[in-house]
Amino acid sequence: MPKCTHDKIDFGRMGRRVIEADFSGGDLSSEGGVLLLRRMDQRLGLTAAAAAALGDDRQAGKVHHSVASMVAQRVYGLCMGWADVCDHNALRSDLALQTAVGRDQALASAPTLSRLETAATPAQAWALHGVLLDQFIAIRRGKRAPRELVLDVDATHVPLHGQQERGFFHGYYDNYCYLPLYVFCGQDLLACVLRPSDRDPASVVTALLKRLIDALRQAWPRVRIVVRGDSGFCRPRVLRRLDRWGVDYVLGLQKNARLLQRSELAMLALADQYQARGTKQRLHGDFGYAADSWDRQRRVIARLEHGPQGANPRFIVTSLQGDPKYVYDKRYCSRGEAENRIKEAQLDLFGRRASCHRFWANQLRLLLAALAYTLMIQLRRQALAGTELAQACTATIRVKLLKIAAAIVRNTRRVRVLLASSHPMRSAFASAAQALAP
Repeated sequence: MPKCTHDKIDFGRMGRRVIEADFSGGDLSSEGGVLLLRRMDQRLGLTAAAAAALGDDRQAGKVHHSVASMVAQRVYGLCMGWADVCDHNALRSDLALQTAVGRDQALASAPTLSRLETAATPAQAWALHGVLLDQFIAIRRGKRAPRELVLDVDATHVPLHGQQERGFFHGYYDNYCYLPLYVFCGQDLLACVLRPSDRDPASVVTALLKRLIDALRQAWPRVRIVVRGDSGFCRPRVLRRLDRWGVDYVLGLQKNARLLQRSELAMLALADQYQARGTKQRLHGDFGYAADSWDRQRRVIARLEHGPQGANPRFIVTSLQGDPKYVYDKRYCSRGEAENRIKEAQLDLFGRRASCHRFWANQLRLLLAALAYTLMIQLRRQALAGTELAQACTATIRVKLLKIAAAIVRNTRRVRVLLASSHPMRSAFASAAQALAP
C-alpha cells in the first residue's frame, strides 16, 4: 500500500510560488465544534443515560472502552457527519473527539464499535426508547404543565442493499426495505421502531402509543393527548383503543365509494363553480360515517377541491370538535412538519444506514441516530436561540458551526483547543458556549 500520508500534493502555482500540500500538519482537527456537543450532552445526561440503558455484561478486566465512551463517540460522530463505524478507524485518533468523549488516548476502533452494535437486543431497544421519552419529560420538568400534546405518527422506509435479517421486498417502494415507525411531539422524537416491510403500516402502533400515553399522563395527569397520522393508521382497532383510552385523534381516511357518494352533490357544485370562475374551488364539510368494520359512527371531515386537474377529494376521521376547515387545515395538515423532522433524522443524521446483517443491530443504529437528533435539536433550542442558526436544520448547524478547524495542544495541566481565527460563526459559537456554561 502506498504511503500517501506525507506525499506532496501539487496544486499548481500562484505567481512565482508553488502551491503544495501534505498531511503532516500534526494534531489538527476539523471537529472543533464537537466541544459544544460535549457541553450539551453533559447538561442533558443523554449518552450517559443511553449507556446505562444498554448495560455492560463484558468481563471488566478485559474492557478498554466503556459503553458510555463508545456511545458518546458514536453519537458525536453522527452529529459531526460521520455515518459509519469504519470512519472511526481514523477518527479515534482525533484529539478534539477524544477530548469531547473525555479520554486522552485512542478511542474505540471500528471492530469494537461493531461488536457493540451486533450485540444489541430487543430489551436494549426498549430501554433506549425509555431514554428518549425520559429526556422529553425531563426537559419540561419544572415548567408549566402542557395543556395538550400532539403525537405525530408516521412510517417511512429504509432501503436495504444486502442480506439483512427480516428484509422483504415492498411493491410500493420497489425495493427491499424496512419500514420504521416514528412518533414525534413537535420537533421532539419520542420513538423510532424498526419494522420489517411485510407488516401492516399500523402494526405495533397501538402498543407503542399505549406506552407513550401512560408515561406522558403519569408526568402530566391532566394533559390532553391528540394522535395525528395518515390513512395508513386508520384501522378499526386503532380507533377503538384510542376511544377507550380517552385519546383524541385526527387521522387520514382512505377514499371509497360510500364517501364519494356522500360528497357527490358538493363535488358537482364545485365543478360548476370552477367552470364559471376559472379558479380552484375548495369546500369543507363534515358528516357522520361508520365503515362496516367500525364499532360506531364517527365524525368525518371532507375537504373537496376542484381545479385544473379535476376533482381532488380528501377525507379525515376525527374526535375533535370545531369548524371543519380549521380542523383540516390547522390540525391535520400540520402533520407535514413531522415529515420534515423524519428527513432530518434520516438524512442529516444517517438514520437510513441499516447496513448490519442483524435486525436488532440496525434497530440500535436507528436509535443512535435518534439520540444524535435529540442532541442536535436541544443544541439548537438551548444554545442557538436568538442567533442566525435558531431555525437552521441539523446539516446547516453542522457545516456552519461545528465543522471548525482547530489545533489541539494537550499537556498534563490543560487541553488548549485553538480554533480557526477567521471562522465566520465565531460570535455564534461563543454565544452558544456561554449559553451552555454550567
